[in-house]
Amino acid sequence: MGKKILCLNGITKKYPGVIALQNVSLSFDEGEVHAIAGENGAGKSTFIKIITGAIQATSGTIQFEGQEIKNNTPDKSLALGIAAIYQEFNLFPALSVAENIFHGRYPRKHGMIDKKKMYEEADKILESLGLDIKSDILVKNLSVGYQQLVEIAKAVSRDTKLLIMDEPSAPLTENEVHHLFKIVDNLKKRKVTILYISHRMEEIFTICDRVSVFRDGQYIQTMKVCDTNVDELIRIMVNRELGNQYPSKNYKKGKKVLEIKNFNTSILKNVSLEAYEGEILGLAGLVGAGRTETVRALFGADKLISGEIYLHGKKVKISSPRDAIKYGIGLIPEDRKKQGVLLGLSIRHNISFANLNEIKKNNIISMSKDIKASKKYIEALEIKTPSEEQLAGLLSGGNQQKVVLAKWLFRNSDILIFDEPTRGIDVGAKQEIYKLMIELVAQGKVIIMISSDMPELIGMSDRIIVMHKGEIKGSLTRNDFSQETILSLASGIK
Repeated sequence: MGKKILCLNGITKKYPGVIALQNVSLSFDEGEVHAIAGENGAGKSTFIKIITGAIQATSGTIQFEGQEIKNNTPDKSLALGIAAIYQEFNLFPALSVAENIFHGRYPRKHGMIDKKKMYEEADKILESLGLDIKSDILVKNLSVGYQQLVEIAKAVSRDTKLLIMDEPSAPLTENEVHHLFKIVDNLKKRKVTILYISHRMEEIFTICDRVSVFRDGQYIQTMKVCDTNVDELIRIMVNRELGNQYPSKNYKKGKKVLEIKNFNTSILKNVSLEAYEGEILGLAGLVGAGRTETVRALFGADKLISGEIYLHGKKVKISSPRDAIKYGIGLIPEDRKKQGVLLGLSIRHNISFANLNEIKKNNIISMSKDIKASKKYIEALEIKTPSEEQLAGLLSGGNQQKVVLAKWLFRNSDILIFDEPTRGIDVGAKQEIYKLMIELVAQGKVIIMISSDMPELIGMSDRIIVMHKGEIKGSLTRNDFSQETILSLASGIK
């Protein structure tokens, strides 16, 4: 046990009709990597927002370096040396990497922004973290994975003493995760305390010293990572037995449904693949490999330079998402908050949005049909909500993912594309998503799944296509699956 840097005593947060946190008392040591574990809705986000001053506790006290923090605000916590990296990035896409790192505190010379010094200092920070990123590149031109690394660079550029990382590895590939671990280890050596929130159990047991479990707004217990194991931690988190992580499969591969031939874009190079009914086809690769670009081109979201699409043996033309939807293709995108869910609208509106003709009567939307459809899928997918009128933006990540899926099921899509299906979703909700996927392919649906989570990719896929720099480097059946083979192909090694 080291020096206590942060102590919270009796922290409670109440909202009308809801207790988000109840009497939480917890302390953190200087220089430790401390995991905060729990299912979605356990209170983790509320807890870290109270620490950063984003929200105020109803009662309780916070001490940082032995001094009580009163009337905390984000600016005050930053000044004290508390920084946070949230799941939703806080970056300015139209600004450069350097401008994002120093936003609000630009170096100045003669009253003007000293751009030369700004870029030099940014380059030093990026180099110290081992990041191969140019400081003058615009953030909008970076992949999601690299944007996450810029967030980390921005946070550590300050005199940070306590860094909160909320699902930092979610958008990263396997190689980038290893790089993240090196950054965490480097910060730990500098005596920076890290609060690490992750749903990936293997990460907690790889880099964390202690783990504290939250459940239903209550703090349950803290353990040394070396004194517990994955099964025990999951049991404490969910308070129930989950069984096997990946559901068993009792279905057979059917006829060919989809074939794409020679897809060429500014990134893709002669990409061809086939998908069959009753099959989960996995797409593997590092950031920039072309996985998402392939499915976006299939969905009509990205323009093809050349290429052909065949459905049930017939050539079709897909020039827009409208065409793809018409042909029975649904996309559950990687960034569900920006591209999958209408956060400011109800669950009901989200489910019916892509299939308005189905709820019309005499060319006017029928409220009764709309409500009936939404209730059907809320019940079928076990979406946790008080009603179909709940705003989608107020749901947990796992339930938002189910709402996106419900939209395509209501549309009766035959081909479902899951791009990072369990990103930012807790272990219990993951199993629910996996179970739904298995049920869908058992019904004869085709699923194409992109995942940077290697155990998930291997555990759920029937076949895996591996991509590297816009090209397909290999196609593996279950007998050939191994992390080493997939990573070798994804790295361009034959």
